[in-house]
Amino acid sequence: MIYLDNAATSFPKPKEVYEAVDKCLREYGANPGRSGHKLALKAGRIIYETRELICQLFNIDNPMQIIFTYNATDSLNLAIKGILSKGDHVITSGMEHNSVIRPIKALEEIGVENTIVECDDEGIIKVDKLKSAIKKNTKLIAITHASNVTGSLMPIEKISKIAKENSILLLVDAAQTAGVYNIDVKKMNIDLLAFPGHKGLMGPQGTGALYIREGIKLRHMKEGGTGSKSESLLQPEIIPDRYESGTPNTPGIAGLGAGIKYILNIGIDNIRKHEEELTEYMINGLEKINEVIIYGPKDIKRKASVISINIGDLDSSEVSYILDQAFNIAVRSGLHCAPLAHKTLGTFEQGTIRFSIGYFNTKQDIDRALEAIKKICEEME
Repeated sequence: MIYLDNAATSFPKPKEVYEAVDKCLREYGANPGRSGHKLALKAGRIIYETRELICQLFNIDNPMQIIFTYNATDSLNLAIKGILSKGDHVITSGMEHNSVIRPIKALEEIGVENTIVECDDEGIIKVDKLKSAIKKNTKLIAITHASNVTGSLMPIEKISKIAKENSILLLVDAAQTAGVYNIDVKKMNIDLLAFPGHKGLMGPQGTGALYIREGIKLRHMKEGGTGSKSESLLQPEIIPDRYESGTPNTPGIAGLGAGIKYILNIGIDNIRKHEEELTEYMINGLEKINEVIIYGPKDIKRKASVISINIGDLDSSEVSYILDQAFNIAVRSGLHCAPLAHKTLGTFEQGTIRFSIGYFNTKQDIDRALEAIKKICEEME
């Protein structure tokens, strides 16, 4: 099968990731931080090493500021619900995934205000509108780094400057960019960075993390065993323990560490260059097919490796089904858990067919996808 659904989860993974998960399960799959025996200590070291690798990737000083979660949604819920209280105001964009929008809308019930800032027809936020949305009680700007529908890259450094000038915290959803784009939390003035382990970082599903800048305290979402301060009936204040109750996904975190090592070894610039080249190649091919409508930027420097299209008035789910069943090509169709993005693009009723390219895709994969689209278009005539 030709897999072009990397925006949902990257596949395949580097062999080192499979090996790391297997080794953990077979050789040291004990409960980290709970016991003093050799296997538990080994598991604990692997988790700490993965924190260090994340720090290396995003220019973070303190590994203890990395909170392991189970996906980007988990991280975003902790960040949004952990920082906002009654009377606060949060700003977000019209291109957000439901993992940002739904927690924000849920907080309306306790008196948290929100403003959803308009984006242009390419799915890029209007910075002047964002600036105008700031109120005296604005506490947080929550913004995606790149749209999961169009790949549109948001101007994070411009937004972070506005946030800093107004003493507003900045939360960045890096679900589509972590592991592919250079993210420097210091240079970009990012206070909270949420990301999954199973997409660009090439780790297993069930992994993710949240970076919390030192000095920021979030309300924790759960209480339980942490392996620390066991004599107390209250949740410990030390981090990351405050936010990491329960047995962690040690095999998944071991695999995530292996994925990040792979990225650091290959070079993030080389990964991005490969994906950009294939994205540009596919866009150029799509532009030659009259029936195809392409959404979002066509300039590869303004978008991640996500391409959303429609073929005339054909139902996007039907096209996706044909690609899977007749051509053995895996894509995603519909609203992509981002209804506001589709309202921005005018595709809320039809949805779109999303091709998302990963590091292990080839030019031959793109050629076969383009040929399949041409054949579907011919059937329309």
